[in-house]
Amino acid sequence: MINLIINGREISAPKGTTILEVAKENGIEIPTLCYAKDLSPFGGCRLCVVEVKGQKNLQASCATLVKEGMEVNTKSEKVIKARKDILDLLLSNHPTDCLTCDKVGECELQDYAYEYGVKEGSYKGEKKNYAIDSLNPVMERDQSKCILCGKCVRVCKEIQVTHAIDFSGRGFNTKIATAFDAPIDYKNCRLCGQCISVCPTGALINKQLKGARPWEVEKVQTTCPFCGTGCNFDLNVKDGKVVGVTPNPNSPVNGTSLCVKGRYHVDFINSPDRLTKPLIKKDGKFIESSWEEAMALVVENLKNAKESYGPDSIAGLSSARCTNEENFVFQKMMRVAIGTNNVDHCART
Repeated sequence: MINLIINGREISAPKGTTILEVAKENGIEIPTLCYAKDLSPFGGCRLCVVEVKGQKNLQASCATLVKEGMEVNTKSEKVIKARKDILDLLLSNHPTDCLTCDKVGECELQDYAYEYGVKEGSYKGEKKNYAIDSLNPVMERDQSKCILCGKCVRVCKEIQVTHAIDFSGRGFNTKIATAFDAPIDYKNCRLCGQCISVCPTGALINKQLKGARPWEVEKVQTTCPFCGTGCNFDLNVKDGKVVGVTPNPNSPVNGTSLCVKGRYHVDFINSPDRLTKPLIKKDGKFIESSWEEAMALVVENLKNAKESYGPDSIAGLSSARCTNEENFVFQKMMRVAIGTNNVDHCART
């Protein structure tokens, strides 16, 4: 363990941890735009700088390991001024459409600008002005709002292991790009949306959630139905209708990771072709019935088949689009309640 002092508090921390990690563990807030606990340290945004006694320059807390006897100040006058200057620089090269931006209310840059009282950028000059990349069906990319935090690059490289995007250019012309700066689509990207989850600004937007303001949306945590992995996420519900999905960082299986199906394929929920009531065939035609009537019919037919021809005359086929628990209950019903091992799973097809 390492003994250090942060803002006058004596703290013990494991060797090999960063100042930022130790601060967060002890309830000391340090702002950051490029840090994510599951990604490698980047130290690019510099918003997390702190003052370390004996050091000439401010240190990026996300990339500086704690040392024995270190004295850290996260709120000194020098630190606050540096953070305000960084936010000033970012806003000076950032669009000012915050009132109509789809990220409003969830934009970390906006939150920090409000916290530190930086209302607008004071540096005048050329601004980034990129065309919006919106050719693919699920993601909108506005490079003019990118602050080059590198989160999207690292999550694509380190979590997805796809390497679809990286830094391109130098200086003022630096941006995040695909190979040959092509638009993002299924030819060069899995469209998994991991980059959307980590983006702190409105540079990357889920198209399905456009127009759904955060305060208009109710989030309902549930389990993804597309396979048996058991991923959790939040259904975003507006006016009683599911409009999209956002990952839940507290999900025990997947954290903020979601596949392309889990993140985007909510269209079937409100599909006009979806069955919403059970159908029973009468006189050669399917008619709507109640659940009670449908279940009673199923039970009666299974019972008659078992009594007339034995339990092995019945077979059950389960679905991959159920949770593991639901599939377990189904096979238990077949083996115990009906008494047959004739049970299989559609994933084997």
